[in-house]
Amino acid sequence: MKLKLCMLLCITVVLNVAAQSDRWQQRVKYQMNVDFDAVKHQYKGTQKLVYSNNSPDTLQKVFYHLYLNAFQPGSQMDARSRSISDPDARVKDRISKLSPAEIGYEKIVSLKHNGKPVKYEVVGTILEVTLNEQILPKSQHTFEMEFEAQIPLQIRRTGRNNKEGIEYSVAQWYPKLCEYDYEGWHSNPYIAREFYGVWGDFDVKITLDAAYVVAATGYLQNPEKIGHGYTSNVVTHKPGETLTWHFIAPEVHDFVWAADRDYKHDIVRVDDKLDLHFFYKGDSLAAAWKQMEPYAVRCFNIMNQRFGRYPYKQYSVIQGGDGGMEYAMATLINGRQNWSGLVGVMVHEACHSWFQHLLGTNESKYPWMDEGFATYAENIVMSQMFPSLPDPQLKSTNSYRSLVKSGLEEPLTTHADHYNTNRAYSLASYSKGSVFLNQLNYIIGKDKFEKAIKRYFNEWEFKHPNPTDLKRIMEKESGLELDWYFEDFVGTTKTIDYSIKEVLPNAEKTDVVLGRIGQMPMPLDVVVAYTDGTQENFYIPLEIMRGEKTERLYTKTTLLPDWGWTFPEYSFTIKRSLAEIRYIVIDPSERMADMNEDNNVYPTQTKELPRFKAEPSK
Repeated sequence: MKLKLCMLLCITVVLNVAAQSDRWQQRVKYQMNVDFDAVKHQYKGTQKLVYSNNSPDTLQKVFYHLYLNAFQPGSQMDARSRSISDPDARVKDRISKLSPAEIGYEKIVSLKHNGKPVKYEVVGTILEVTLNEQILPKSQHTFEMEFEAQIPLQIRRTGRNNKEGIEYSVAQWYPKLCEYDYEGWHSNPYIAREFYGVWGDFDVKITLDAAYVVAATGYLQNPEKIGHGYTSNVVTHKPGETLTWHFIAPEVHDFVWAADRDYKHDIVRVDDKLDLHFFYKGDSLAAAWKQMEPYAVRCFNIMNQRFGRYPYKQYSVIQGGDGGMEYAMATLINGRQNWSGLVGVMVHEACHSWFQHLLGTNESKYPWMDEGFATYAENIVMSQMFPSLPDPQLKSTNSYRSLVKSGLEEPLTTHADHYNTNRAYSLASYSKGSVFLNQLNYIIGKDKFEKAIKRYFNEWEFKHPNPTDLKRIMEKESGLELDWYFEDFVGTTKTIDYSIKEVLPNAEKTDVVLGRIGQMPMPLDVVVAYTDGTQENFYIPLEIMRGEKTERLYTKTTLLPDWGWTFPEYSFTIKRSLAEIRYIVIDPSERMADMNEDNNVYPTQTKELPRFKAEPSK
């Protein structure tokens, strides 16, 4: 009996461990047919949704996003934009002024669950559905819906007749099932920004006037009937004729489309596994877009090499007219800007294909893992394509410093919609998020970081990673403990500030005293340049790292004892006289966002600093 009980306990423990290590994900399969009226800017649609409940939970309700309902006077988006101190210039009070013919809406005509009608209630941008039949664990259910919608005047991301003359940018346009994960339902109202979706497959048919060229997520299934640059054959369409565009998009968590009668359509090959599609107005933009296209090819080549292979066969860059916004297999970007701006926004949005549309974090909860990581990748791509330009990583660091000095900073744990100011959200998510990865590169070393970021992609592609998932990959690859870094830099607004307090002669040696002024501890590279032209890095790990990085950027690196974070000062001795020292600098690679660089240098009047290149190790 004792033996059987022991075996049962062992089996239970194994099953519990397996359940914890295998984080389930829900699954969707959409089939949608849309009949679009370009005169009224409205469409009617049917949606068949097959939902796989892979969770261990029984679901009593489901929720859908109805994003277009945000573009109505009195909506929560409208109220937030008119009450926040620094509203988005594209929104401001514009929603409050929309007429009934200009608003956006999604109306549910009917909804069935497994063939039977269910009760539902529209609450702003969320559809609350009460089920007659429970959705049991490990079961599959079918929802069938009829809906009607109107595309609003372009306010933010989605809309019609935008300032660039694009007729339709159709984003967040269909009733979209909310995500249910290990934390429960994520049925947040659409207030301002960021999205989170269920992985799945989309089969979408869009019927509209044949004069329009459509760009969309996914692969066009009937190019021989469409023409419009999708095939080399010329297809003639009669006035008043309608076309049905049929797209299939596998393994994505969103679907976007755009339509304009004047779109030019180019296809450029990256390699035998990937084509890039470009859709833009066929006017004065043509020269700039043509010039941008080879840079898009280079961008994808760099990203494939540095972060992991883009797995789809297609990506579309679409002129949309509202800055830039990433979607599955596509982006909408501003087209009417100078050439360098066009390349920059294209690169940033393309990088989102990795950070959000392949590594599908909950960007509402962790916008810094979306915008910040895309910015970090953008900085790498731009540095490789334009090496003569100033370091864009340093630009991100300086933007983060400006946020701290403004007094507006909030922790990165703040929900995207809950930041007190748009400035705090933007600089935290984009700049501090980028600095987060750049500093992680510094902490664990460039070699280990680059291996870890690829491992992160390979292990979490097509999943929903969170900060802990990233931390564990970085810890496993580096052999270091990183709790302290995530806790302080993500969870607080503590800042980094180290100083060279004293440099004192000691016979034929030199004593150095360092001070920690900021509340956040960091390991330190302290580089000494000698009068004979050599350099030496004195590397000081943090005790709470429980190890040290293996990176050696200098010919000579001296490993010093750990620095316990509670000690405000740290001393070490250089085995050369003060007369032999040209200067001393903390972190010359500038991967650490020290808030006051003036006290990082000895002597303080050194003109060669604050920045000099590390001497490569031999």
